[in-house]
Amino acid sequence: MTAEKSNLHPRNLHRNPYDFDLLISCVPELKDFVSLNAYQNLTIDFSIPKAVKLLNKALLMQYYNIQSWDIPDANLCPPIPGRADYVHYIADLLAEDKSEVPTGNAVHGLDIGVGANLVYPLLAHRSYGWKMLGTDINQDSLNNAQQILDHNPDLSSVIQLKKQPDSEFIFKNIIDPKDKFAFSMCNPPFHDSEESALKGNLRKTKNLTKTKTSKPLLNFGGMQSELWCEGGELAFISRMISESVLFSSQVLWFTCLVSKKDNLFKLTNLLKKVKAVDFKIIEMAQGQKISRMLAWTFVPQQNRNGWF
Repeated sequence: MTAEKSNLHPRNLHRNPYDFDLLISCVPELKDFVSLNAYQNLTIDFSIPKAVKLLNKALLMQYYNIQSWDIPDANLCPPIPGRADYVHYIADLLAEDKSEVPTGNAVHGLDIGVGANLVYPLLAHRSYGWKMLGTDINQDSLNNAQQILDHNPDLSSVIQLKKQPDSEFIFKNIIDPKDKFAFSMCNPPFHDSEESALKGNLRKTKNLTKTKTSKPLLNFGGMQSELWCEGGELAFISRMISESVLFSSQVLWFTCLVSKKDNLFKLTNLLKKVKAVDFKIIEMAQGQKISRMLAWTFVPQQNRNGWF
């Protein structure tokens, strides 16, 4: 038995080793991909895309009561424990001005780049009962996310989807004049080009398989909008910060994951320039690497009551 994953958030349901017998009872097909590792622990080969997808399907079913979940092979397959961490750290952020973590559908959240997998809205609602709006520029991704909702009809009133028609914008066209969100969240495109994304995939494949390879595996596949954009992470988050000023009275906390620590200096300088009244950098585990949640607000502390 491996040790508890203490780098995960204390409320994360996945701190303990996976109970593969339990997960196989949810998704019997997973059994074909489970084997003993060198330490005599049950595991899967995380470099096999189908194995990762089936593991996710079982985790979502067992721990979050998601009865049907699937994504096309071309789309990003998210690690559930890391995604859950982001949700829990947002909950802590919202709890700072309260005596406890706010729950229920009075808390409205916005997921920028929801993707085909719909994972953040699923985890956010099942963990805390929050109402979520997921947005994306890719219609095929939204269609798949809608299929997941169609197979889980109890979620149709608490998770909505909306297409961003213009890739130049992040919040514009999405946030209506009467909307008020407790938070926005985003796992931004990390790479600055397709070539960079392929090289990154190749490194991850080599790390997982411990062998030399020239072919990246689809476990780290993803459509272009999920993996890269011009200027990479720094350019995307900078645009997000600049545009957030226009919606400063409609979103209490803007948040975004930041993979490259070196980008934080420029991003925090930009936050000072746009006169954010408060910002925080929260370190968190995302799979095998450390990521960071950057959070900022334009709402003074004395004005934060009544948002949810």
